[in-house]
Amino acid sequence: MVREARYGVALTGAGVSTDSGIPDFRSPSTGLWAQYNPMEVASIEGFRNNPVRFYEFWRQRFAKLVDARPNITHKVFAQLEARGYVKCVITQNIDSLHQKAGSRRVLEVHGTYTRGICLGCKKTYSIQEIFNKVESHRVPLCDECNDLLKPDVVLFGELLTPDFESAFDEIERCDFLFVLGTSLEVYPVAGLVPHAKRRGAQLAIVNREATPFDRIADIAIHSELGPVMAELHRLLCT
Repeated sequence: MVREARYGVALTGAGVSTDSGIPDFRSPSTGLWAQYNPMEVASIEGFRNNPVRFYEFWRQRFAKLVDARPNITHKVFAQLEARGYVKCVITQNIDSLHQKAGSRRVLEVHGTYTRGICLGCKKTYSIQEIFNKVESHRVPLCDECNDLLKPDVVLFGELLTPDFESAFDEIERCDFLFVLGTSLEVYPVAGLVPHAKRRGAQLAIVNREATPFDRIADIAIHSELGPVMAELHRLLCT
């Protein structure tokens, strides 16, 4: 399927980055939302109501993203793109590990942790500038208008980034969709999968747990991603 695709597209979720030491969100026992209320620490309402609590929660987690390194899945996708098998990666992740691995066309539909934005005047800051302000003032405020600064990531209650429109266009073009490490429970991103299938694309899903769209997939593999990607690398990249 990968070899024969004229326009292959990948859709990746949090499970792609767990081998890089970044916890996922929705695993029943180990996911972040099994331990914390996302409406308090990951919604725009929670952010506005208690930015101190928000930054207390995310500060160390964002620091881990700075030190995280791409794993075999990120590296293999960069090679698949270089060989023309994959035209772009649509990711729900905010960690920029696909780019660190060498992928050139990455659509970040949930934003990126690497920068922040003022909620008022929309001035952008590096994430390090924001956390320097957190260190000294607890609540980071804009130098220009004194409004709140927020990491440029999509929180619950916010619209997706403009990359989502580009992702939809990619789904319209693709004849093969490769889905990895996502539960496919969060919309509107999950809706890209049945849309690709309706458009005639072949569909392969690799995820540790079953997803709602396994039944329409041409291939569904329930596995850790590392061994699957190692085998794919052996077959296609060596």
